[in-house]
Amino acid sequence: MGPPAPSGATQIQLTLTVNGADHGLRLDNRVTLLDALRDDLGLVGTKKGCDQGTCGACTVLVDGRRVLACLTLAAQCEGRQVTTIEGLAGDGHRHPLQEAFLRHDGFQCGYCTPGQIMSAVALLREGRAGSDEEIREFMSGNICRCGAYPNILAAIREVARAGVA
Repeated sequence: MGPPAPSGATQIQLTLTVNGADHGLRLDNRVTLLDALRDDLGLVGTKKGCDQGTCGACTVLVDGRRVLACLTLAAQCEGRQVTTIEGLAGDGHRHPLQEAFLRHDGFQCGYCTPGQIMSAVALLREGRAGSDEEIREFMSGNICRCGAYPNILAAIREVARAGVA
């Protein structure tokens, strides 16, 4: 049932559908989607970077659209489909972007990689991979401190050319 709510907080009961599975949770109404995913559901692939919405490490898909989980309340996601990096692969196979990131070494420390991949999946589905400049623009909300940008771009370009999202 969770710990008691701090003064002024309200405990809510909600169901989050994450990676195709329903999860009944009792949470403080101020809990972010990021904290619910990591702390309550144990899905730690989504990273907590800046916790201010500027780095993109916490990017997940909600109803197929990219959102920053650190700026989204868990309660806002009830009745919606949430997809994390853990839910991207299917049938025991990596998503084509995950494979491309591996082939092109699109990660170094790997901390930003889940958010980069989730954002890239969305931009491909949105049809925003027409040029390298367009990819750079629509990936600009995802920061990589290691500087793997050319490799990330190469991975996205490969999957865009293959026409898979």
